[in-house]
Amino acid sequence: MRVKFAYAVSIAAAVVMLTACGKKQDGEADLGASAAAVAAASTSEATVVKIGHAAPLTGGIAHLGKDNENGARLAVEEINAQGLTIDGRKIQLQLDAQDDAADPKTGTSVAQKLVDDHVVAVIGHLNSGVSIPASKIYSDAVIVQISPSSTNPAFTRQGFKTTYRVVATDAQQGPALANYATKALGAKRIAIVDDATAYGKGLADEFAKTVEASGAKVVAREATNDRATDFRAILTKIKSVQPDVIMFGGMDATGGPLTKQAAALGIGAKILGGDGVCTDKVGELAGTAVQNLVCSEAGLALSKMDKGADFEKKYEDRFHTPVQIYAPFTYDAVYVVVDAMKRANSIEAPKVLAAMPSTDYNGVIGHIAFDDKGDLKEGAITLYDFKDGKKAVLDVVKM
Repeated sequence: MRVKFAYAVSIAAAVVMLTACGKKQDGEADLGASAAAVAAASTSEATVVKIGHAAPLTGGIAHLGKDNENGARLAVEEINAQGLTIDGRKIQLQLDAQDDAADPKTGTSVAQKLVDDHVVAVIGHLNSGVSIPASKIYSDAVIVQISPSSTNPAFTRQGFKTTYRVVATDAQQGPALANYATKALGAKRIAIVDDATAYGKGLADEFAKTVEASGAKVVAREATNDRATDFRAILTKIKSVQPDVIMFGGMDATGGPLTKQAAALGIGAKILGGDGVCTDKVGELAGTAVQNLVCSEAGLALSKMDKGADFEKKYEDRFHTPVQIYAPFTYDAVYVVVDAMKRANSIEAPKVLAAMPSTDYNGVIGHIAFDDKGDLKEGAITLYDFKDGKKAVLDVVKM
């Protein structure tokens, strides 16, 4: 990042903040005119460093994208309040938040915009199907990308030195779900449905490998899409083969209706899903049928994190809404970037990237250190069932 550019951005940011006094953004605190003016004045004295964030802020899973953005925003605001100095310069972080609409084409456009905005790092994207194509753009620009929620193993297996993630992968999540199906539930006949995205199909593939290795039989394998709402044709076919378990690879916007429609068709098979469906929102979408769903998250439950309760309080005080899933992961990802900046003593993206492999950081989600691919050295998979429509921890599998 060029210092002259950063300083120019800081002046522009101060002007924008001053002219925006009294205009309250959605989900943001009302600082008041005087506080906003003070903040603007403070910014004008500092070098502004942008951290990019990319996630779907529109569409069926916008609630998950906003959750991720909120976590990153909370970290940026905290760090600015505490004060940050790099190489003798006062630094003011700015979150450059973009909407990728969970769409690969939009995601690559967003990635290029963030590069053009001269961000020092990017937190995102939420979906594997967006993170993977966007990752080449960040790699070509030599900008670190930390995904808080992309679990497809291919994301960090492309040979790029810029790709990192702070969650476990589907190579861990798929087997955890499969072992629960075959061992805890004793399932012998298993049906699999995925939404044909890089995430949904990737998770379903990893699940299928472990199921087949266990001696259980995949009696049906069906595909839908990530915007479908009617699953009755697929479920009717599945019902005819009488599975013990149905595994769904996809997000809550589709997994909820699928679960509800399965119950309406009288299908008694337990339904399993990954982190994409593992939200309290799925309880609203599935209704009472959610009691038949077991899902996983590619990390520890917030209630199992040592600093989880403190984070949850700060988050809810700030945004007046509960944590969905991965806000703690975006929060920590921002702190990991700042930790790398401090160790590099630089705000230049290539130097920050060079400091990433030696990350040794204790955050809300636990200890964060990366292997040579950019994956977490220590991970966990949490299994949940639902009680009164809300997630309840069923088991934790340490990886």
